[in-house]
Amino acid sequence: MPKSRFSVVLVPFALLALASGAMAVTEADDVNEAGIRVGTASPTVEAPAIDGRLDEDVWENAEPFTDFIQSEPVEGQPATERTEVRILFDNEAVYIGAMLYDSEPDLILATDARRDSNLDDTDSFRVIFDTYHDLQNGFVFGTTPSGLEWDGQVSNAGGGGGGMGGGPQLRARIGSGSGFNVNWDASWTVATAITDEGWSAEFAIPLRSLRYGQSPQTWGINFQRNIRRKREEDYWSPVARNYDLNRLSAAGELHGLQLAAPRNFKVTPYALGASGRDYTVETDAQQNFDVGIDAKVGLTPSLNVDLTWNTDFAQVEVDDQQINLTRFNLFFPEKRPFFLENAGNFSMGRGSSVDLFFSRRIGIGPRGERVPILGGARLSGKAGDYNLGFLNMQTQEIAGVAANNFTVASVSREFGERSSLGAMFVNRMGTGQAALEDDWNRTWGVDGQLGIGETLTFSGFASRTETPGYADLVGGEHAYSARGEYFSSRLRLWLGTTEVAANFNPEVGFLRRSAYRSLDYGYFSYHRPKWAPVFRELRPHITYNGFRTLDGFLESSRLHVDNHFDFENGWHLSPAMNRIVEGLQEPFEIREGIVVPAGTYEHWQAGWRWNTDGADAISYSGGIDYGGFLSGFQRTVDTTINYRWGTTLITSASWLYNDIDLAEGSFIANLGQFRVAYNFTPLIYLQALLQYNDDSDVWSSNVRFSWLNTAGTGLFIVYNDTEGLGNTLIGPQNRSLTVKYTHQFDVLN
Repeated sequence: MPKSRFSVVLVPFALLALASGAMAVTEADDVNEAGIRVGTASPTVEAPAIDGRLDEDVWENAEPFTDFIQSEPVEGQPATERTEVRILFDNEAVYIGAMLYDSEPDLILATDARRDSNLDDTDSFRVIFDTYHDLQNGFVFGTTPSGLEWDGQVSNAGGGGGGMGGGPQLRARIGSGSGFNVNWDASWTVATAITDEGWSAEFAIPLRSLRYGQSPQTWGINFQRNIRRKREEDYWSPVARNYDLNRLSAAGELHGLQLAAPRNFKVTPYALGASGRDYTVETDAQQNFDVGIDAKVGLTPSLNVDLTWNTDFAQVEVDDQQINLTRFNLFFPEKRPFFLENAGNFSMGRGSSVDLFFSRRIGIGPRGERVPILGGARLSGKAGDYNLGFLNMQTQEIAGVAANNFTVASVSREFGERSSLGAMFVNRMGTGQAALEDDWNRTWGVDGQLGIGETLTFSGFASRTETPGYADLVGGEHAYSARGEYFSSRLRLWLGTTEVAANFNPEVGFLRRSAYRSLDYGYFSYHRPKWAPVFRELRPHITYNGFRTLDGFLESSRLHVDNHFDFENGWHLSPAMNRIVEGLQEPFEIREGIVVPAGTYEHWQAGWRWNTDGADAISYSGGIDYGGFLSGFQRTVDTTINYRWGTTLITSASWLYNDIDLAEGSFIANLGQFRVAYNFTPLIYLQALLQYNDDSDVWSSNVRFSWLNTAGTGLFIVYNDTEGLGNTLIGPQNRSLTVKYTHQFDVLN
């Protein structure tokens, strides 16, 4: 690996002492005695013009970062194309200039131009700053030849929560709760240019958009370049192919920074006009005009207070609809920008299954209705060696939903590479005249992680809730989880267990299921077959996930046997077989009038997945689930066709068909989705999401025009329409048109 680290192998991981694909450190003269690559940022008096051209004299005075190393396809070998990066800074911003040479510039590939579009199926360049140099937290900025803005926050070195794995390229990534949060938006600018020599990019990242310690600073840093037609990934500081840019322990060091500590005070007001009608209650169309404001106050360069009054999220994309064939809760991710910065500071548990804090409980009612947020405050960032998070929000009472005050407090500290310890407290309290005396709920939790060497990680959490009246019930109010994982370039093994007590009740969190003990384990191996050059990699694996009730009854389990065929041309095939067990202790009404009796149902089921190259103008992905299901049979077909016209027109059409034939009855459930986006520029676009769901008896449309300024602000025009299909709902259900304008003012600049 690029750093000299020791590895310790512990029982039960003694069998893991085999080659892990470690990479030799480059012989370049910018490597220090510890084997860490080192680069230097240069001060500048004159800020470069951000036009993508790199033709200003100031760039010539900066030391270049060169000699990139492949992670894919040939780990440890020099990159096939030359890349040079330079970094400048002044009292206002950090500037990055990247020249990405290409011997075949006509083949440079750019796909979607919208902000935060995926960077994996296009030529791209990104940089990660570990501004605290703690090897775990960072800020990522990226772009493509189309000049899009892409940014995100990394916590826990990009990991957390995972278990089953298994995409075309196995990566340790999750959503906004922890790991990697692509929904975070900062204020910065980028411009690109394509030339006869390749393509170039210039970034200007204001210091107020970053969080860092006192001067002089040493930051962790790394760069990643994708050359998509070759499926090549290159890094300045070498990264093993089983990891990605978020692996901050593999980053190099950035020296020479002497950054000022600018005061940070930004104000973001909004004005909104809306007209809509709820046809289900037969009211006339309602008009509404509203205003609100957010503010960001920097207490230190690494600690901010965010304030909000009369918060509104009308511009946020609607949720993707889902079909539920289980008796457990569905998870819908957070998309609202106020809750996204430093979201990792407010995360604890196992993502999407046991979350101690789930911000969608604030401002969204139990039936998905909007609950007005009167105001709130959030403190987040770093104070010395500690990560801090504090949030207090007050919601308004509406019909059927009481007013509530929400408080979340968290503190954590990293201890070297991939090790940490943290604690969290969550409180909900009913307020207002309608609140009862004992209308409250509390959650307490601690978690930790221990990283040993580059390959071995142990993690876990423990939590307890308090709910009035629950202490007298049979069963505890606790939950805990423990997990060990070995992850190298050639092998991945993990073993984990979770217990959720019968009365564990995190009302401001998320539980997929309650009252269980689970066991999950898995084995992945990674092979680069020289005997079959058509394949990039073969990944045979076996995984298991089982859930038992607290008295030992097997409630559900899944044994998954698979081999991923990763073709060199970007195609992928995953022909899996699954052994499924579903245990019902009481009858389960899967659909109205179809009740499956109690009992244990065991079946084999095929679960195949495949896709063509996602970088092509037309690409296709699909899957089937075929085999036994409960008391009968399941036939599920999932199809998605993507088409793009350059970087301007992006479309996707998908259809999920479920044909369920049970002894007690049969039903068919369809879910269709059509997405289209037309990009006038990377910051001006029109997009639409149309959804057909005969299981919920609705089709819906969400059409959004966005003219962005910075950090997700700008002009938004949003039209929503929900229509009943006629099975039980007939005709229009809800229609609305909203125009919202929000602008960020940098008060001190």
